[in-house]
Amino acid sequence: MDDIPRDSNKDSIWLLESNIDDTTGEALGFTMEKLLKQGAKDVFFTPIFMKKNRPAYQLSILCKEDQVNNMESIIFQNTTTIGIRKVKMNRTILETQKRRINTIYGPVQVKICKFKDREYIYPEYEEIKRICNETGLDFQRIYNEIKKQ
Repeated sequence: MDDIPRDSNKDSIWLLESNIDDTTGEALGFTMEKLLKQGAKDVFFTPIFMKKNRPAYQLSILCKEDQVNNMESIIFQNTTTIGIRKVKMNRTILETQKRRINTIYGPVQVKICKFKDREYIYPEYEEIKRICNETGLDFQRIYNEIKKQ
């Protein structure tokens, strides 16, 4: 078992946001991939309307403080935005361990999260996908069977 405990359940994270109305979907998808590969915790787009009822997307990125400059560079280099808003946020996170557990499908990587006296098991997406592709079984079935382990 490779247990990786998280030290604390309180930390801070940065939210970077930009409204973009004139960048192609391909460029936005490419930007998202680059941000995630460079360590963004999350990247997402929200459809919005800007001035003069122009349809647009709000690009949102969650990252650690030491990643802010790199994330901004990626955004400025790969989109047409001219500004990025930044907010430091405090967050509470569950105590989390990554662990390999034995299942009827072999060893599977899961996250085990603890809240008070309860424990939650979340199978990793890539593991479920791999098992589905190997067995031909559906996602929900594999996911639920692993959660019962």
